[in-house]
Amino acid sequence: MTRPRTPDAYFDAMYHDTDDPWSLSRRWYERRKYELTVAALPLPRYRRAFEPGCSVGELTRRLADRCDTLLACDRVESAAVTARNRTRDLAHVEVRRMLVPEEWPPGTFDLIVLSELLYYLDAPALDRLLELSVAALDPGGTLVTVHWDHPVPEHLATGTDVARRLARQPGLGLLADHREQDFVLQVHQRIGPDGGGAVSVAAGEGLV
Repeated sequence: MTRPRTPDAYFDAMYHDTDDPWSLSRRWYERRKYELTVAALPLPRYRRAFEPGCSVGELTRRLADRCDTLLACDRVESAAVTARNRTRDLAHVEVRRMLVPEEWPPGTFDLIVLSELLYYLDAPALDRLLELSVAALDPGGTLVTVHWDHPVPEHLATGTDVARRLARQPGLGLLADHREQDFVLQVHQRIGPDGGGAVSVAAGEGLV
């Protein structure tokens, strides 16, 4: 039997007494992981990016430096408010309260970042979110995933589990696979139906 997705009550409780329940702005572990995530982006600049599950906006601010426009969202209203306040000086960033995959923005993106999000979803919701992500990616677009790789009672999967699921997702080619004891960071590229593989950064610049 599939476990149900992590309930809203869990997130509401986490944000009840603090605007940063995971200390995302204070822990070196988190800051280092965000810097690695941004450094792993294969393109220097993106037209339109989407970051669901943005929490309090720490990664959002870093992504904004590489994007012409960036839409971020979180299921918890107080988290979205904090992220909105932290990015209010960035006119090209929009933060919404939104629950994915049930709510999904229109249009296409050349970058989608799923950070510490997928292990909260049950199998049907995870399948739907990945389908929507691939469908919304421009040809050659980038999908980044990064997830904690230790068991947590409120998580339905680990980073390794998420990577295994992504390996079965049609329309994606793996560009980068960075694994540490604590998290799994992967970069995928949207590939066409002809079955061609992902194009590396060096190949994209004609070096190989």
